[in-house]
Amino acid sequence: MTVFVLVPGMFTGAHVWRETADRLTAAGAEAHAVRLSGIDASPGPARGGVDLEAHIADVVAVIDSVGGTDRKLVLVGHDYGIHPAMGAADRRAGRVDRIVSLDSGMPRNGVPAVAAVPDRSLRDRTAATDGDALPPPATPEDWRRWGSTEGVPGPALDRLTALAAPQPVGTLLQPLRLTGAVDSVPVTGVLCTGNGASIEMVQMMADRGDPALRALAGSPATFFELRTGHWPMLSRPAELTDVLLRAASGDGRRLVPVDASEPPAHLRPFLLDVPEATRERHGDVDLYLPDAEEPRPAVLFVHGGPVPADARPTPRDWPTLRGYAHCAAAGGAVAAVVDHRLHGLDDYERAAADVAAALDHVRADPRVDADRTALWFFSGGGPIAAPWLDAPPPWLRCLAATYPVLGPLPGWGLTDSRFNPARAVANAGALPVVLTRVGRETPAIAATVEEFLAAAGECGADVEVVDVPHGRHAFETVDRTDESRDAVRRAMRAVLDRLCRPGRRQGSPTTG
Repeated sequence: MTVFVLVPGMFTGAHVWRETADRLTAAGAEAHAVRLSGIDASPGPARGGVDLEAHIADVVAVIDSVGGTDRKLVLVGHDYGIHPAMGAADRRAGRVDRIVSLDSGMPRNGVPAVAAVPDRSLRDRTAATDGDALPPPATPEDWRRWGSTEGVPGPALDRLTALAAPQPVGTLLQPLRLTGAVDSVPVTGVLCTGNGASIEMVQMMADRGDPALRALAGSPATFFELRTGHWPMLSRPAELTDVLLRAASGDGRRLVPVDASEPPAHLRPFLLDVPEATRERHGDVDLYLPDAEEPRPAVLFVHGGPVPADARPTPRDWPTLRGYAHCAAAGGAVAAVVDHRLHGLDDYERAAADVAAALDHVRADPRVDADRTALWFFSGGGPIAAPWLDAPPPWLRCLAATYPVLGPLPGWGLTDSRFNPARAVANAGALPVVLTRVGRETPAIAATVEEFLAAAGECGADVEVVDVPHGRHAFETVDRTDESRDAVRRAMRAVLDRLCRPGRRQGSPTTG
């Protein structure tokens, strides 16, 4: 028999697992939802004395209570719950057959759980909490700051809010201590696409050098996707039950290791044959020069991310960005590619400053017509477009975005920041926007694109959409089809046509 030990996340108790546990039991398994000290109404130290070790002890106690060595024991940790789950598996590695990380990252030795919270304001709030516990979300809307509530029925979200309990601060700030014994336990990751994750994205991050994910590539670790938000036990309990049963048997997709004989997707050759332009390197900016004597309009390409700081080659040497730059130069524009410092979700301010400085550098070059420039954003670089949409200068003739993130993804913490293109487009005025949209986009990213288009429609913004119906994120590298080639050509033509139009567009004199 398979035994599932289910560990809840922040502010929640064993009650969130009720329907999933019932379904696992009906399928012939055994399920135990862990009651965490200081959160559930269960025996344990007072809330003020609860730390991560106390929760690890709670999970260990449940593991020890499950008798029989002939039983397969699967430990499931959701959200924060993966931290006490990993700690317990480290202490009982001989008893645990598999760890399932449910829409959460894999904790590391010496790192506290608060480090896994992507929203900096929430991390700061936790560290500055005046007391022993972090207050729980008080309204259904508050939960969205901690993760997507997509798919959770209204009554279930109301119940989640009503039963939420303060989270002992010690559970979040105490570093996780692992001996290394847990390294021998097989791992399965379950990614909730409504919360912004996908196996394809994880593979991409591993290819680009994320150390934790690269270590999983080629390992026995498996992955599943659930098309829902961050609380699948409430939104998709039947699908979650099926995934957990399959995970217990070792099913799931595996990450592909980097093969020296086959480059990862982002380093594959560009999908178009384009004449190579002369390239010059100026600090963090590369210029690609057309065959022209008079000053020419310019396009600055802004890569996505976050990209690890030690990733090599850096984005400006990726074939896709170089290919776009050669295309723009072949079309008569000066092309530029910048290596900006978007290495983590906290880096949008400094990445935006890098882009602004790069554009100043490009416009100051005597070979550039400073009154005719364009910005072209990719993927996770999309939020950097917001300040330029919000106050477009008259010399910015076009803004392009390809499979972009155009609004805050769940849990990113950008909701109240200036990096929200879907909100900023209301002030774009006559600035033309060329948007390349892929039909097989990650649901969370696709939702930001649709929100952007809806806002653009309401304010009458000038947006041209280049659709790639069968394309995926980074389609130029993973979908080398005639449809993809045509989309690149159409987007490039649309941008260059707008750059080459005579006259100056009226707009704000600010520099973005």
